[in-house]
Amino acid sequence: MSLPPRVVLVHRRTELDDALARHGTHGQAAFFLSSRGQSIDELDARHARTQAALSAVSAAIPTDWRRGRVERADLSRFLFEPGDVVVVVGQDGLVANVAKYLDGQPVIGVDPEPGRNAGVLVVHAPDAVGALLRAAVHGHPDTELRTMVSVGTDDGQRLLALNEIFVGHASHQTARYTLTLPDGRVEHQASSGLIVSTGTGATGWCRSIWQQRASTMVLPAPTEPRLSWFVREAWPSPATGTGLVEGDFGAAELTIVAESDRLVTFGDGIETDALQLAWGQRVTVGLAQQRLRLLR
Repeated sequence: MSLPPRVVLVHRRTELDDALARHGTHGQAAFFLSSRGQSIDELDARHARTQAALSAVSAAIPTDWRRGRVERADLSRFLFEPGDVVVVVGQDGLVANVAKYLDGQPVIGVDPEPGRNAGVLVVHAPDAVGALLRAAVHGHPDTELRTMVSVGTDDGQRLLALNEIFVGHASHQTARYTLTLPDGRVEHQASSGLIVSTGTGATGWCRSIWQQRASTMVLPAPTEPRLSWFVREAWPSPATGTGLVEGDFGAAELTIVAESDRLVTFGDGIETDALQLAWGQRVTVGLAQQRLRLLR
């Protein structure tokens, strides 16, 4: 006899949760904010909207289905099953946080605060979840397969990301490395690091760099098997150049060889889950085999 479907609800602590953890009580948190000319009312209201969305999603799960629940900080310790349906309630970035732990499980992104979030990945209202769950398990859901990016080191470490991979110094000082492009061009560089972005990431950090430098490069679409890359604040010197600072590539890989210690690479802004790079270590960045299966 097969097990019933399992729905995993992914969420994160609200700003009110963080304030209460820091100050101990609601009164202390309210006093801290009021003494600085601010009010806790907004945190209360946003917390209430998030809790209402979580309650609505929980109520939409059929009573005979299994269910799990995981907070963002515990994602690295949570074991997803191949047949799970994952419901993410929160900001767009929370979908990116969970994507690297999945391998084909369908994801439903739910926006608890319409008008505040961009709604790029959390595209559904809480009251739409019931029909989406049934379609995910019993029907033929409208699915969007979003490209992901992978980074690997020469000692076997590997990391996935939905938005972008960053390679640079651990404390954001100058990073020194050799950059080799898929077409064979090579340059020694000293910079604030570089990012390699998917089409999903092209709506975030990558886009801000692209806009700031008025780049004419066409950024990839979310499902397109193409990555864009940008070097941040490349520094010219007798030993380092600034000729290779942006571009894109598809099936090939971009290679970086560390030429300073304490370099790191991490994905989607999660610095606590970084790969450590030593002088002389080689990393390769390219398209990931996995893709995010986002229910539309």
